[in-house]
Amino acid sequence: MRFKVVLLLTEGRLCDLIDVLEKLFKQRFNSPVERVQPLHGELGGSGRKIVRLSSGASSAIGVLYDVREENVAFLEFSRHFRRHGLPVPEIHGEDLSQGAYLEEDLGNTTLFEFLSENRDGHNISVQTVEAYRKVVNLLPRFQIEAGRDLNYEACYPRAVFDEQSIAWDLNYFKYYFLKLAGVSFNEQLLEDDFKRLSTFLLSARPHFFLYRDFQSRNIMLRDGRPFFLDYQGGRKGALQYDIASLLYDAKADLPPALRQELLDLYINRLGDFVTLERSVFMHHYYGYVYIRIMQALGAYGFRGFYERKSHFLQSVPYALQNLQWLLQNVELPIALPTLMDAFRSMLESESLRNLTSKEISPANAVISEVMPVHSAEKHNLVVRIFSFSFRRGIPKDETGHGGGFVFDARSVPNPGREERFKALTGKDEPVIEYLNQQEGAHQFLGSVMSLVDASVKTYQSRGFTSLTVSFGCTGGQHRSVYFAEQLAKRLSGRNGVEVVVRHLELENLNK
Repeated sequence: MRFKVVLLLTEGRLCDLIDVLEKLFKQRFNSPVERVQPLHGELGGSGRKIVRLSSGASSAIGVLYDVREENVAFLEFSRHFRRHGLPVPEIHGEDLSQGAYLEEDLGNTTLFEFLSENRDGHNISVQTVEAYRKVVNLLPRFQIEAGRDLNYEACYPRAVFDEQSIAWDLNYFKYYFLKLAGVSFNEQLLEDDFKRLSTFLLSARPHFFLYRDFQSRNIMLRDGRPFFLDYQGGRKGALQYDIASLLYDAKADLPPALRQELLDLYINRLGDFVTLERSVFMHHYYGYVYIRIMQALGAYGFRGFYERKSHFLQSVPYALQNLQWLLQNVELPIALPTLMDAFRSMLESESLRNLTSKEISPANAVISEVMPVHSAEKHNLVVRIFSFSFRRGIPKDETGHGGGFVFDARSVPNPGREERFKALTGKDEPVIEYLNQQEGAHQFLGSVMSLVDASVKTYQSRGFTSLTVSFGCTGGQHRSVYFAEQLAKRLSGRNGVEVVVRHLELENLNK
C-alpha cells in the first residue's frame, strides 16, 4: 500500500511535481515510491519544497524549486565537488524543465541539531567539537582545491562576490532590519560607511570559492561524518567569508574560546593549500564577520518583520550578542562610525534583545513596537491594493471615498524585458527572486512602506474604514503585481485591518 503526506502547495501542481519526482525515483531505484514525506525545508528562507521519497530500504530527497539557474548551479557544483572526493550528496536524477531533482538522502541530523542536543550552555560535548573540527578541516578543500577548476559561469546570481554582491547584502540589512526594527541612522553617512566597508572587503584576495552559506544547518552528520549542502549561491571571493559564517552562525552561539580554537585550526589548515600569512588573513577577517552578520540580520528581518515568520526573529538576540562581543574586542582597520552607532542602538533595544523569550510570541515583541497593533475597532480598515497597467489607466475609485496612493513602479528594472520572465508574473518565484536582487526595488518598497504604514496608523486612530493603494507599471504583469503582493504580506494579520488584493491586468489576461 502506498502512503503520501501532501505538502502545502496548489494541489494540482503538487501532484504533477510529485509525479516527476516519483518517475526520477523509479528510474534510479527500479522501484515505485511507497511513501512521500514532507521535510522542513519549506520552513526555511529559500522557497524550496523538500520531500523524502522511499521504497523499502531505498530513499532519496526530492527538491522542487522553479529557479532554473539556481538548480543548475547546485547540480553542477555537486558533481564537481564529488569529482574532487568531497562529501556532498550524489545526484540521482533531474528534470530541470519541471524544477525537480533527486539527491542522496543524508539522514536527519544537521550539525546545528547535533550541537543543540550535545551541549549544556557553553559546555559543548567533545563529540560536537570534533565534528566542527572535521568541518573546518574540509572547508579549504572546497575553497581552494575544488575552487581552482570550478565552472564559475554556472554561478547564480553573480560569478563573483563583488561590489554589487556586497551592496545587496548591506542594503538588505538596511531596508529589512534597521528600518523595520525602527533603528535610527543618518542615511547618507551610513551609505558612506557602506562604501568604505565595501572597498576594504574587496581588497582581500578574491580568487577562491566562496560557499556563501557555510553554516551549521547546511551540514549533515551521518555516522559521524559531515556532508555539505546548499552551496548553490557560491561564487568566487575571499577566504574569510565562509569561516566567519560558520563561527558566527547566530543561533549556534559558539563560545568565543571555541571560535578562536577553530579559527586557528582553519588558518593552519590553509597552509596545506596556499601561502598566506596569518596577519594578512586577519587584516580582513573581522570585516567579513561583520558583513556576514549584517546579511543574516537582513534575512531575519525580511522573513520575520516583513513576512511575519516569527521563528526567524529568534536568532536576532544571538546575532546581537555576537555584535556586542565584536564591539568590545575588535577594532577594524577602517573607521565606520555611523554603522557602529547603529549597532549600539540595536544593542540598547530591549525589545530586540528579548526576542528569544519563550513566554511571548517572538514576532510580536518587536513588531508591536515597529508596527503598532491597535485594539479592535468597531469597523475594520479595509486596505484595497491594486496592480494595474498604465496603458489602461489608473484604477477607478469604487468606494466613494476618493484619494489613496498611486505608486509608479516603472523606475524599477523590468523583468518583462527578459525572455525567461515574459510568461510569468510578479507572483512567480523567479520574478520575485529577480526583483529581490534589485537595489531599486528595495528602495522603492521601503519608501512605499513608510508612507502606507503612517497612513494606516492614522486612519485607524481616526476611525476611517477605507484606504486604496495602487501600483502601476508598463504591462501590469510583473513589477506592479510584485509590489502589490509584498504590501499585502506586510499588512495581512494586523488587528483591525482587512486586506483586499486585485491584479487588474492579470484579471484581463484570464478573461
